Amino acid sequence: MKYISTRGKAPALDFEQVLLTGLASDGGLYVPEHLPRFSAQDIRDMAALDYPALAHKIIAPFVAGSIPDADLKTLIDDTYAEFRHDAVAPLVQLDSNQWVLELFHGPTLAFKDFALQLLGRLLDYVLERRHQKVVIMGATSGDTGSAAIEGCKRCKNIDIFILHPHQRVSEVQRRQMTTVVGDNIHNLAIEGNFDDCQAMVKASFADRSFLPEDRSLVAVNSINWARIMAQIVYYFYAAVALGAPERSVAFSVPTGNFGDIFAGYLAQGMGLPIERLIIATNTNDVLHRVMTTRSYDRQPLVHTLSPSMDITVSSNFERLLFDLYGRDGAAIADLMQRFDKGEIKLSDSAMARAAELFSSYRVSDEETCAQIASTWERCEYLLDPHSAIGVRAAMQTKLPAHVPVVTLATAHPAKFPDAVAKAGVEDRPGLPLHLRDLYDRPERSQVLPNDFAAVKDFMAANLSA
Repeated sequence: MKYISTRGKAPALDFEQVLLTGLASDGGLYVPEHLPRFSAQDIRDMAALDYPALAHKIIAPFVAGSIPDADLKTLIDDTYAEFRHDAVAPLVQLDSNQWVLELFHGPTLAFKDFALQLLGRLLDYVLERRHQKVVIMGATSGDTGSAAIEGCKRCKNIDIFILHPHQRVSEVQRRQMTTVVGDNIHNLAIEGNFDDCQAMVKASFADRSFLPEDRSLVAVNSINWARIMAQIVYYFYAAVALGAPERSVAFSVPTGNFGDIFAGYLAQGMGLPIERLIIATNTNDVLHRVMTTRSYDRQPLVHTLSPSMDITVSSNFERLLFDLYGRDGAAIADLMQRFDKGEIKLSDSAMARAAELFSSYRVSDEETCAQIASTWERCEYLLDPHSAIGVRAAMQTKLPAHVPVVTLATAHPAKFPDAVAKAGVEDRPGLPLHLRDLYDRPERSQVLPNDFAAVKDFMAANLSA
């Protein structure tokens, strides 16, 4: 399997190279040269597989030529053995046609665990084989950081630096990052917003002068292809459980960076019968605006009850644009260069292609609270604010009566007790047993100004020998 850049100039790489590269040298994002395809019978046969076995079947073509099959199976089995539910990603029915796919049974209670627990093991496997050390740098709006740290904390060949917006993540999200002890783990609270953190990560790939010559920089944000690859699996898992390939399924995805829903787009391209992908956004509705107005632009960031979606630039949207513009790397390079300077308008043909599969819906904080309260009253099922946005968007989308819609429940409600309280739900969610002492654990982090030079200086001074 070879991977190419969305901007057309970087060399094609194999999976191992892409894993250790992240952002392409031309500034683009790596995507597979071609997608593996599964027949209807292949998908039918998936019903007999548990989650790790299904993950192996889906992921194996993407790593072909880089990781032996037996080793890949071991890495996947070890990853999902740590999840707290035997089903790994259980489905819960809310009404006759509405379902929730619980993606929060991993170590850090968020969907990011599905990819980042595997990513840490893949990195350790590859680095050990290459006798190489790397520096991991990631930006987080809440969940990526804790999942990345948890996934990589055992890796002796890694220094990890996670940037999060100071005082702009929930207390549980913060503590899940700052209470993990390790000389190779560094939490940087940046006096800015998530987009500032993300911009610094991207800038680091363009300017690596602060790193020793023997260290490469690796991304754990969803710009790293391995993140997207692992997330494809649960679309197949849910759809097969609900009757695919005999019937199609729709998915509602709370998203800001577009990585999670892009995995669904790829699943559809691999043969999964997906009727519709619903982009569910909060007030920071960059993706909803582009889907409804053709306009892709930046607007001031608003801090909401769903902080993991408080994003104004959707990094993975470029991967979809690459397909919408006929995989023309030069066109995408020009488009993104103009986007860096201001607003761009998508072409009519690109929008027509997107509309065949995608729709979108914007949900305010008030509507989020109302949905948490309503779902609790009707089902005694407690949603976190991000998942509530997905459920709200699903309920507002017109679909054929025979098509079930699955909302991706991206986080455990215990991570967002303030939002649950604001919704008026008296039964507050408790942390699972393995996190019950979270508030008693000592924290370690460093507050830094919103200044790239200060971040580079800190990283250079804190690399392990």
